[in-house]
Amino acid sequence: MKRSSEAPPPAAPSAERLGLRVNGRRVELLVPLHRTLLEVLREDLGLTGTKHGCEQGACGACTVLLNGLPVPSCLQLAVACPGAEVVTIEGLADGPRLHPLQQAFIDHGAVQCGYCTPGVLLTAKALLDREPHPDRDTIRAALAGNLCRCTGYVKIIDAVASVAAGEGRHEPAPRDRA
Repeated sequence: MKRSSEAPPPAAPSAERLGLRVNGRRVELLVPLHRTLLEVLREDLGLTGTKHGCEQGACGACTVLLNGLPVPSCLQLAVACPGAEVVTIEGLADGPRLHPLQQAFIDHGAVQCGYCTPGVLLTAKALLDREPHPDRDTIRAALAGNLCRCTGYVKIIDAVASVAAGEGRHEPAPRDRA
């Protein structure tokens, strides 16, 4: 058996430095190549509003906005997002002021267990950003990738439709004081 005097090729890197903007804040991380955006958001950045769901991109619980588009973060490798702008549910409100969609979900009782809510809200925001006044069928079609076991979707569609109609562009309702 003949031995080569050449050094073996270097091992492929197992992690890459990743820079992106998350909820308006610049972050830099050393990310293992196999980690999904979902894992980086939850485990490295502590943004647990983005939920683990089916892990197959079918339920919508992990939906985030990636450069303005709703994407299942469970299917998106983090290292494929250099320089990207990511918005999670934690970045939807303006400080203590709820986003009009968040307030509409409260006003319309569109939140029950809440597991699907972050993904639904971000998908609805993307819809309203590209089409400010969709009809109910357009809303229904846009939200088709977000599964909800609790609400039956009627209240969710009502909430999004109310914002599209301009009803949700008001100041948040005062909270009940107990």
